[in-house]
Amino acid sequence: MENEKLVLTQEWDKTFPKSDEVDHSKVTFHNRYGITLAADLYVPKNASGKLPAIAVSGPFGAVKEQCSGLYAQEMAKRGFLTLAFDPSFTGESGGQPRYMASPDINTEDFQAAVDYLSLRDDVDPERIGIIGICGWGGLAINAAALDTRVKATAAMTMYDMTRVNAKGYFDSADSEEQRYEMKKNLNAQRIADYQSGEYKLGGGVVDPLPEDAPFFVKDYYDYYKTPRGYHKRSLNSNGGWNVTGCMSFINQPILQYSNEIRSAVLLVHGEKAHSCYFSRDAYANMVNGSKYADNKELMIIPDAVHTDLYDGGGKDAIPFDKLESFFVENLK
Repeated sequence: MENEKLVLTQEWDKTFPKSDEVDHSKVTFHNRYGITLAADLYVPKNASGKLPAIAVSGPFGAVKEQCSGLYAQEMAKRGFLTLAFDPSFTGESGGQPRYMASPDINTEDFQAAVDYLSLRDDVDPERIGIIGICGWGGLAINAAALDTRVKATAAMTMYDMTRVNAKGYFDSADSEEQRYEMKKNLNAQRIADYQSGEYKLGGGVVDPLPEDAPFFVKDYYDYYKTPRGYHKRSLNSNGGWNVTGCMSFINQPILQYSNEIRSAVLLVHGEKAHSCYFSRDAYANMVNGSKYADNKELMIIPDAVHTDLYDGGGKDAIPFDKLESFFVENLK
């Protein structure tokens, strides 16, 4: 089924140092739409038998050489076989045209990672979890609501991409009139793209940074546009998604059935993150009227901002000990 031949970078080109405690290799797998996905596989050194496994992706517009790889390598050091992958249409993964997003296909990407991991000889298929970061946190929750093979899910500094696309940041554009104007502009862009034969990019994180930029824009700049997190294949570090790339998120809420998730879910967010309302509301919805609330948890990290959970923010903000205990407990 794999019909795309990908070019995979073999040298270490991550935004974090390589650990000598894990074995690293490049692998590919395919989703049910026939798109071939590129991933970094991290295996604990001298591991034997069938291991618990975790698939990792995010943030939205990042690549596996950034945050997801950092998470994957760290969790491999703690005994898990981990897979950090580039979503369809981005990074080293396949999919044409480039820089498109889809709530369906991107949820499928997580499920395809579970397919791949389930068939590895060194993985216990009954002990598979997922980690989603930023926009991929919401997609991870959606995957957990759909995929009964996922035994544990961690959503880190989570964005609900359907909510932010339909309602704007902080729900500031939540009206029929504002959505209509947005859809009218997006459909006009579709005509322009079709006529020109190419998709216009929306631009990544703004550069140069305006002095009056909101704090969360400065926060993103500090990660994506500086040596701290810049990567040449990252959409956010460079030209961004296509203008119409996220159009279908507007009317497809992904957290609709999250309170039917039976498996364990951990949401982790920074107290001072602009996005914290996404996790607070997602957790409230997840446990509201649920028969499965006992294994759901919201963890707030004091003083942390959004990107502190990308790479620790220089203050060890990522609670890796908590992630380890969560997955050990729920993938046993």
